[in-house]
Amino acid sequence: MTTQEDIMNTIDSTTAVGTTATPDATTESRRPARILGIVITVVVAAFLVFDVAGKLTRPQAVVDSMASLGFPIGQATVMGIVLAVCLIVFLVPRTAVLGALGLTAYLGGAVTANMRIESPLFSSTLFAVYLGVLLWVGLVLRRPELLAVVGLRRRN
Repeated sequence: MTTQEDIMNTIDSTTAVGTTATPDATTESRRPARILGIVITVVVAAFLVFDVAGKLTRPQAVVDSMASLGFPIGQATVMGIVLAVCLIVFLVPRTAVLGALGLTAYLGGAVTANMRIESPLFSSTLFAVYLGVLLWVGLVLRRPELLAVVGLRRRN
């Protein structure tokens, strides 16, 4: 027969779903990487939110850059909406990979647009590549199981 003290000790040592409340060593070792992944994601997302706002509000700098890239100014709204949708999908944890793929495609278009007008390679053209790499690094740090999908880590 169990005593009330045994029951209380069991309740204290488990969570509502029946798993232990104390994190194991694997979870503790991943915590700094996960926090770094979240920080990187927030920085990338903040930059992209700024980009969405610029495309939707169309300040003079956006109008000038759209003209220099050869895009009609009306396309800024379309680009802003596409970027906002991809960003929202990326920020939802369940759909983050799909959002990352959409953002990667969007950033690939930015590289192409800059290559077309022969922008400086490292400062302008490849900036979207740098951002895309940071985006994926942040996602992988938050969800290390993605490394197994691309064959960089064995599945357990």
